[in-house]
Amino acid sequence: MVKIINTSGKRKTAIARATFRSGKGRIRINRKPVEYYQPELARLKIMEPIELAGNRINRIDVAVNVQGGGVMGQAEASRTAIARDRLSTVLLLSWRWTPPASDYSCLSRLYHWWRVT
Repeated sequence: MVKIINTSGKRKTAIARATFRSGKGRIRINRKPVEYYQPELARLKIMEPIELAGNRINRIDVAVNVQGGGVMGQAEASRTAIARDRLSTVLLLSWRWTPPASDYSCLSRLYHWWRVT
């Protein structure tokens, strides 16, 4: 049985829907590999939560469909959608989790959202 997790993220008018399933570690944004996503700054923003996940992401395929907004809005919406799954996994595994450094602002915003709800 394949486990599939769906998450979403928003930034301004951009909406991203991410689907996580077991696989080979492929990450696709609108059916294209993330390595081809331009500009480079947007690609680096998308990769932040993936770098935080470390080796755990190597066994998970991530497919993100993003619509609306501009390039950076889409990148930040994609980053939020990816980070929501990573954040929920970390919180479920360790209740003593502390907020990340301020340079990972997407995760600290999500941590605040989780504590409020």
